[in-house]
Amino acid sequence: MNKRPTSITVVCWILIALGGISIISSVFSFNNPVTRELLSKSPIPVNIQYLMMFAGLVITLVCGIAMLKGRNWARLLYVGWSVVAFIIGLATSPMKAMLIPGLIIFIIFAVLLFRPKANAYFKATQAA
Repeated sequence: MNKRPTSITVVCWILIALGGISIISSVFSFNNPVTRELLSKSPIPVNIQYLMMFAGLVITLVCGIAMLKGRNWARLLYVGWSVVAFIIGLATSPMKAMLIPGLIIFIIFAVLLFRPKANAYFKATQAA
């Protein structure tokens, strides 16, 4: 069996931890009036934003777990969903500068997920 690169392990556990913590904290912010007011400044209805947020968090959590198991579809889904979410955020967010930290982290994760050792890991587990 092909040894998983440490960078993949770190990225996956960060995604799992952040996804899980974010799901829990998002549930508690669901009826927060300050959060709802902030979300209402977007052209996307608040309920749709919550749906997209929870879908994204579940996708992040599932992709983190699946990437630990070497599933190539998971890293493609994570990158694809993140790019689409960033484009939607860029088009609709009233505070575009708030997207920059997440974009930087995403770029770092994407680079780590597609390094030659990572490609070899996902290719080997896909072939097995």
